[in-house]
Amino acid sequence: MNVLRNTTEAVRGWVRGPARWAVALLAGLSMLAAGGTGASAATPGAPAAAPGVRAPADAMAQAAAMQPGWNLGNSLDATGSDETSWGNPRVTRELLGNVRDQGFNSIRIPVTWSGHQGPAPGYTLDADYLDRVEEVAGWALDEGFHVMINIHHDSWQWIADMPADRAGVLARYNALWTQLADTFRDSSRRLVFESVNEPQFSGGSGGDAENAELLDELNTSFHRIVRGSGGGNETRLLVLPTLHTSADQARLDELAATIDALDDPGLAATVHYYGYWPFSVNVAGGTRFDATAQQDLTDAFDRVHSTFVARGIPVILGEYGLLGFDRHTGTIQQGEKLKFFEYLGHRAREKNITTMLWDNGQHFQRTGFQWNDPELYGQIRSSWTTRSGTASSDQVFSARSAAVTDKTLTLNPNGTAFTGLYHGTTELARGTDYTVEGDRLTLKATALARLSGGRDYGTNAELSARFSQGVPWRIDLITHDTPVLRNATGTTDSFAVPTDFRGDQLATMEARYADGSNAGPHNWTSYKEFDRAFAPDYGAGETVLTSEFFAEVADGARVTLTFHYWSGATVTYYVTRSGTTVTGTTA
Repeated sequence: MNVLRNTTEAVRGWVRGPARWAVALLAGLSMLAAGGTGASAATPGAPAAAPGVRAPADAMAQAAAMQPGWNLGNSLDATGSDETSWGNPRVTRELLGNVRDQGFNSIRIPVTWSGHQGPAPGYTLDADYLDRVEEVAGWALDEGFHVMINIHHDSWQWIADMPADRAGVLARYNALWTQLADTFRDSSRRLVFESVNEPQFSGGSGGDAENAELLDELNTSFHRIVRGSGGGNETRLLVLPTLHTSADQARLDELAATIDALDDPGLAATVHYYGYWPFSVNVAGGTRFDATAQQDLTDAFDRVHSTFVARGIPVILGEYGLLGFDRHTGTIQQGEKLKFFEYLGHRAREKNITTMLWDNGQHFQRTGFQWNDPELYGQIRSSWTTRSGTASSDQVFSARSAAVTDKTLTLNPNGTAFTGLYHGTTELARGTDYTVEGDRLTLKATALARLSGGRDYGTNAELSARFSQGVPWRIDLITHDTPVLRNATGTTDSFAVPTDFRGDQLATMEARYADGSNAGPHNWTSYKEFDRAFAPDYGAGETVLTSEFFAEVADGARVTLTFHYWSGATVTYYVTRSGTTVTGTTA
């Protein structure tokens, strides 16, 4: 990931790709049995390739064997003095062994070289740092991983200057890959090279055409250097990205032209996918993994499959996740998050996409070796092999101020069959505690009242809907009342709305001026970005409005805020900025 994700323009088009394993399964198994070293034959009994389609080859088998993959993010790619400068501990072999135990078959090791490379003309890599990268990659290989190393944040640190300094950037890039190719020339064939992460260029006047030409030059030069270095590099799998690792059709076509020109069956393409942007960061009302968000993922994977996989070119989804994870995994509501990952895994399998989860330390603990969100990991792991049933929500709200009534959810079996509803290990009685008619699951009021006990605010019970395959779907029974807000004063740097959430949870916030126009950042929408403009603090009992929000609020204007909660409740609140002073009042 890179710093450009903080801008709308950079992230909206970030969508990314596949890899083809099924047609080469036998070759993949043969390669693994041989320890993944040396050259192996093409898939036994593979059908003749159609015109314009490359015959199945070892690249396809290796991409198959790499599924699923994991990223060692924010470690060797950190741009500070060493691998701990972004907050993660030093990488240990114990960590890699524990990641392997989670079921991952490949590991992408992003590496930023800029702070460890000498000046022109030699651009010599620091020997200690190169040794450290070689050590970590060696550990990963010893643990049985396929390993992908790359040039990572260099992409925006100095490679982006290529329009203004074409010769200088190319010389430095070539020197870097010459040294890496020499260092790893005799490494296991399970070591994979990726030419550059998320390539981008700034300052040029030629637009997309110039950018495509520059990336083609980098990828072509990378290919020439590695293949010409001999040893295992003559047949090593080489991975080439699209511009920005985007799955937009124009970007895919540009990379396809490069791969066609190189005419090398040992090449793979890579793209990234971080979801439909409004959903991925929770802005513009994108609170749900709805039909629009699902179609965005479907279209992206279909484009990549058609452009590469269907032609026999393997593709690796080098990073995937949600952009809201840059802050924390709570930006996207849990159930909606799980539906995204369930569908992504399904679509990846359907389109033969090798996936590599982006993890900068927020998912798998680097020293505790536990998942911060076991439910998320369970859904991801299940999606590698099967589908799981879901529902329209994982939350059922009942107001404490009113009598309990029946509640209905829509089941999404996703090709499975609903088999029962449980509270812990106790199966609830169909027809008495709940009914299922078609895809509609109705929880009866008597069961809700019994399971909710004293009906304290918040989650009173957890149910699980079980299906014929995959992981169960958790359903929280929540008691709530409409949240209560109170008046407040503060500053543009420190302002919070005192909030008694009363068991409810904040979904999104709208901001408008008195004339109805949109206030705050992203003024093309009234719905502000979760965490960037506002954030609930349930423990402190407040809703924080950020300095980033007030930086784009007109001085002297009153802003009407509408808070939307997951129960369906809405509450109106007013804030007025006067210089750096902020006053908040209830409606």
